[in-house]
Amino acid sequence: MKTAKVKYVQGLQFVGMGDSGHAVVMDGSPEYGGLNSGPSPMEMLLMGLGGCTGMDVAHVLRKKKQPFESIEVNLKGQMADKDPMRYTDVQIEYVVRGHGVDESAVERAIKLSMDKYCPVKGTFEGSANVGWSYKVEES
Repeated sequence: MKTAKVKYVQGLQFVGMGDSGHAVVMDGSPEYGGLNSGPSPMEMLLMGLGGCTGMDVAHVLRKKKQPFESIEVNLKGQMADKDPMRYTDVQIEYVVRGHGVDESAVERAIKLSMDKYCPVKGTFEGSANVGWSYKVEES
């Protein structure tokens, strides 16, 4: 069983900690009484999706012995007009850098993550259209 603990600090700032023992700061904008000292919970959802799928892609590419040097995951999330607690559209762009990386391997790795591996993607299903693209850059 996974566990997490979230503690109030000040303003709208909270510090969360999971099983790893590493702390993460969450906060809101000053407009709502926050300190803007960390990402909002909605931004953390996007980062969770990017981190989860990015880790999957890196893992698959390593297993396939692809010579990547870095992976950057850029996400844009459109919030629902009348419901600020959900995304309606999420676009993900993967930028894979390396020398001689096979583009078809990158595409297969992303598809595996989206269709099979990343549990965070499931939190968006039924409410948000999640699309993705990628590019491979020679380093």
